[in-house]
Amino acid sequence: MFQLDPELETFRQDARAMAERAFAPKAAYWDEEEIYPTENLKLLAELGYLGIVIPEEYGGSGAPIIQGTLLLEEIARVCFNTALVAQGAINGPSRAITILGNEEQKKRWLPGCVSGENIFGIGISEPGAGSAMTDMITSATPDGDHIILNGQKCFCTGGHVATHIMVFARWGKNPGPRGIGALVVEKGTPGFEIGHPGPKMGGRGVAEVELFFDHCRVPVENLIMAGDPNSTRSFKRLMSSFGPERVGNAAMCLGVAQGAYELARSYSLERKQFGKPICEFQGIQWKVADMATQIHAARLMIYRAATNLVDGFPDPLEAAYAKLYANEMVQRVTNEALQIHGHYGFTREFPLERMVRDSRGFSLGGGTTEILRNTIAAMVYGRAFDQRAGS
Repeated sequence: MFQLDPELETFRQDARAMAERAFAPKAAYWDEEEIYPTENLKLLAELGYLGIVIPEEYGGSGAPIIQGTLLLEEIARVCFNTALVAQGAINGPSRAITILGNEEQKKRWLPGCVSGENIFGIGISEPGAGSAMTDMITSATPDGDHIILNGQKCFCTGGHVATHIMVFARWGKNPGPRGIGALVVEKGTPGFEIGHPGPKMGGRGVAEVELFFDHCRVPVENLIMAGDPNSTRSFKRLMSSFGPERVGNAAMCLGVAQGAYELARSYSLERKQFGKPICEFQGIQWKVADMATQIHAARLMIYRAATNLVDGFPDPLEAAYAKLYANEMVQRVTNEALQIHGHYGFTREFPLERMVRDSRGFSLGGGTTEILRNTIAAMVYGRAFDQRAGS
């Protein structure tokens, strides 16, 4: 896709106007006070945005992923913390449940996602299994009509307010990707505890927490996909659910970068040094030109990934391309935007220092840029590489 059709362009403009009006004024507040933007979650639900890509039969709008992508871009342009809230609803476990869940699960959980009553988090990373997620040791043991969950997860975004957590765990003892499956744990389930939020550099309005499971008995009807100890099939299918999350991550990068670029362009027209606007200096012109070019390239990659679907999920290679490029692009653009503002950009008088901090986390969650390069290389070569060999 190289140009949005009129309907999508109108939607984008409406989303931008809504974000400017409702989210921009308090963007700094959520960051400075480290408070979850609950009021923005409620507004997103009232406007139907939380269910934008959820099928109509479950209360959503049934819109294509590209529409959710545009929404995330426009929200992130003014308020990254609110974009994180929207990302969890649009591209988080609800998307996986829509594609992988059974009919009973969809009817039970998805309407609540649309209304904002159900807030889903995801538990994948562990203290000893980050990029090497196939090293996870959280165990799932069938026990009649329940599954016994034991283990620990970390860096669960928004886990302190979540009503449900989609947890990845291991069935059996075989190492590596064999036996990894997923199930949903509801808040208040005996044996499930949520740790205290920890301080972090960016996205401070949406905290990250640790999750603890001690003989946690989860009803078997909450099973999304059981792991087969002798097969990698379930792991590969679950990993496909990362596609929307990665495209959403890239869309938020695009939004933050666009916001920083617009601030820098406007400032360069207004700020005068040596008797003329700083946009008259070639050094500033080149910075702005590079920023605009990189944003344009990222937008094309992201929109393509959001429209090129395989079995309901973005093509894995397209999603990896988009996230890798956007993750690194947003750091370059926000840093240059701050530089154009000079020392003013370093102060909290302008939002640039917040945007620089927020942009740094994109390349860590949902697959680091190093892991994405490994993923792309494996697809380019058409073979898997043993990462244990090092490089």
